[in-house]
Amino acid sequence: MKFSALAVSLALTFGAAHVSAAPPVARTPFVWENATVYFLLTDRFNNANRANDLAYGRKADAAPLRGYMGGDLAGVTAKIKEGYFKELGVDAIWISPPVEQIHAGTDEGTGKSYGFHGYWARDFTSIDANLGNEADLQELVDTAHANGIRVLLDVVMNHTGPVTASDPVWPKDWVRTAPVCAFKDARTTIDCTLVKNLPDFRTDADRPVALPPALVAKWKDEGRYEREGASLDAFFKETGYPRAPRYYLMKWHADWVRKYGFDGFRADTAKHVEPRVWKELKKVASKAFEDWKRDNPSKRLGDGKFYMTAEVYNYSLRHAHQFDMGGETFVDFYDNGFDSVINFSMTSDARGGYDAMFGRYAALLAGPLRGYSVMNYLSSHDDAAPFDPARTRPYDSAVKLLLSPGAAQIYYGDETARLLTYPGAKGDAVLRSFMNWDELASNAQRDGYRIAEVRKHWGIIGRFRQMHPAVGAGEHRKLLATPYVFARTYEKDRVVVGLDLPTDKSTPIVVAPIFRDGESVTDYYSGKKAVVAGGKVDFHTRNGIVLIAN
Repeated sequence: MKFSALAVSLALTFGAAHVSAAPPVARTPFVWENATVYFLLTDRFNNANRANDLAYGRKADAAPLRGYMGGDLAGVTAKIKEGYFKELGVDAIWISPPVEQIHAGTDEGTGKSYGFHGYWARDFTSIDANLGNEADLQELVDTAHANGIRVLLDVVMNHTGPVTASDPVWPKDWVRTAPVCAFKDARTTIDCTLVKNLPDFRTDADRPVALPPALVAKWKDEGRYEREGASLDAFFKETGYPRAPRYYLMKWHADWVRKYGFDGFRADTAKHVEPRVWKELKKVASKAFEDWKRDNPSKRLGDGKFYMTAEVYNYSLRHAHQFDMGGETFVDFYDNGFDSVINFSMTSDARGGYDAMFGRYAALLAGPLRGYSVMNYLSSHDDAAPFDPARTRPYDSAVKLLLSPGAAQIYYGDETARLLTYPGAKGDAVLRSFMNWDELASNAQRDGYRIAEVRKHWGIIGRFRQMHPAVGAGEHRKLLATPYVFARTYEKDRVVVGLDLPTDKSTPIVVAPIFRDGESVTDYYSGKKAVVAGGKVDFHTRNGIVLIAN
């Protein structure tokens, strides 16, 4: 394996006992454009309650990495309490859908699979018992808020779970079961099923529909049919919406916001739903968020608006406001309720140099995307081509993700070099192994680095990013090409970052005109302070990176 100069220097740095601890993080105003969002599959993150590992008669008979593995809501809460997310500078946690999933397993051609990931809903109004209960979810959101961390809910407006012998299909006026999408234009991307046996909600329909009989029977068995019915009656009376499928879904998703205080949504399969539906959802969810803030003044984090980010498969920030659906149809997702869109191009863009990516991203965000943002990522739960699946470049990954303009999405285990390869697993299952807590605890060694040192590196950059909104939201300026030095400014916040610095000697860093001569600044990577002289500053370190600010 070949390391970059930066990676080698960082590995050596973290192996040395004399490294200074990073300064503590000061609280700064939060902006979503600079957010660091930690995305986790709840079932694969941390198991705090083994009593709920298998519910509804589910069995441990799935194909490799396709069954439930025990992670739960209480496990996420435990890690918040431990300070795990604070150490990474995380601003928001994005949890996979917690709603009750289909009970049985099904084979889509990759072996028997269960809905551990949350995208195979059976009942949008219940928490899946494998993950915990209402008290567990409330404690998760409350604990996150108490620690200054927002929580995003992953929402699915496109489809139900697959049909099985235990999980009946919803009525025809609710879903379509054919044709399978051809992805040639808007019609063959929206009015269809993503894959076979994944019923597609009729979000296009305006005709009133009755509740699915199976859902009515379930609610009656659970003793909450009257309560749920009354709540629906009140919603439709207040809004005047017809009882069409999409409005039921909007109401059910907004209820999670009104009850628990979720700060935003990540919208699954956004381009497979009519764009106007997302704008309608934003309106309903925003109302629920304002209601929750009014009723919970001691729990809310500021007075920000409800946030929504979109998963639009293959969207690149270069598309800006014009995403091509095919057939000469273009959609502006920012004009349809979204504050940001997930940037699918970063996994390939990161294979190039710093300046090509940082400079281009900054120019687009300051130009056609001014006032909006993207959410960058290097790996995820379903991207078959992550930046570094074998985790040979974990140090570089942190630098490129966390120092890029725009919001950053850490996929669980990015910071601990969790492998995205797994013997015997097929398809996207390889991306979804259980969090490698054991490797972190033992500081396991792999390919010339140690896991705990990698995580510490991610944490230092992450906390620096959290302290300084200029990193993700600021105006970018290249100060030097080799070694690469750049500045970012946002309102009164100023930072200078140096990358690929020589590791055999101390290197003065150009900081003019961002910092003046005589000004005292700190390198937040080493923790050392220095005074600017002659437009430069020298911290007398031999690290491959410096993170400079007041």
